[in-house]
Amino acid sequence: MIKKLRVTVDGITYDVTVELSDNAPAAPVAAPVVAAPPPVSAPLPVTAPPPPPPPAAPAAGPAGPGDVPSPLAGRVTAVVVALGQEVKEGDHLLTLEAMKMNTFVFAPKSGKVAELKAAVGDAVEEGQILLKIQ
Repeated sequence: MIKKLRVTVDGITYDVTVELSDNAPAAPVAAPVVAAPPPVSAPLPVTAPPPPPPPAAPAAGPAGPGDVPSPLAGRVTAVVVALGQEVKEGDHLLTLEAMKMNTFVFAPKSGKVAELKAAVGDAVEEGQILLKIQ
C-alpha cells in the first residue's frame, strides 16, 4: 500500500510518499509535535580581551669565535667528531634530522674540537651552539 504524507521537520514541510508492506499493520498517524523555540538568553557582558601570552624564550645569542651553531631546529642523529679531534674546514661534524630530512653540519674553520654541546638524540633549536672549535 502506498501512502502520501506531509511531514514538517524544523519548520520545513515535506511531501513524502511511503510504501507500507502488506504484512505490517498501519500505524496511526500522530498529531505533529511542535517544539517551542529555545529561550532567548540575555547577552553576555562585554569583558576585556585576555592578556597577551608571555614572551617566548629569547633566541640563542650570537655565536662566538669557534662556535658552530645549528642551522635549523631538529634532532641530532649523528655526531661524527670526538672531543679533542683535529678537523679541517669543511669536515662533516654532525647530522641533524628535521621533517624526515638529514642536514649535515660542516666545520666553518680548521682547528680542534674543544667542546661538544650536543649528543645523539638531543633536540636543538636554530642558532643553538652545537660544538666549539679552537
